[in-house]
Amino acid sequence: MPPKAAITGRCYCGATRITANQRPRTVVYCHCADCRRWTGAPVGAFAAFGPGDVTLTPPPAPLTAVKGVDRWSCPTCGSPLAAQFDYLPDQTYVPVGILDQAESLAPELHCHADSRLPWLTLTDGLHQAPASARSTLNTP
Repeated sequence: MPPKAAITGRCYCGATRITANQRPRTVVYCHCADCRRWTGAPVGAFAAFGPGDVTLTPPPAPLTAVKGVDRWSCPTCGSPLAAQFDYLPDQTYVPVGILDQAESLAPELHCHADSRLPWLTLTDGLHQAPASARSTLNTP
């Protein structure tokens, strides 16, 4: 991947646009119950961007339903847009499905694999971190 390339996306209704001025640091699956509830999917896929790399237009207000986790959703349609976690400083996680370049952003790791739904079979050969994988994800 080239080190610098614009990444773009939008919410479901198009009211909120996303632009990232760098490629993501990594792309991961997350199986935790919190991400499942936020995305409405059995597993979320997220691209991790560095500080200041992501712009939401217009910028929605954050929601903090879980201590240490800030999430942004479109105020019009409710689409998940971005999340930040205290234990993963200087990173913004964006759902891959809202990005225009999703086909080129394949996940590299499963996080919280111990929380995956029991009927979900994983056969992609990616590492399955039992919990947050914070030591891996905090490496720039």
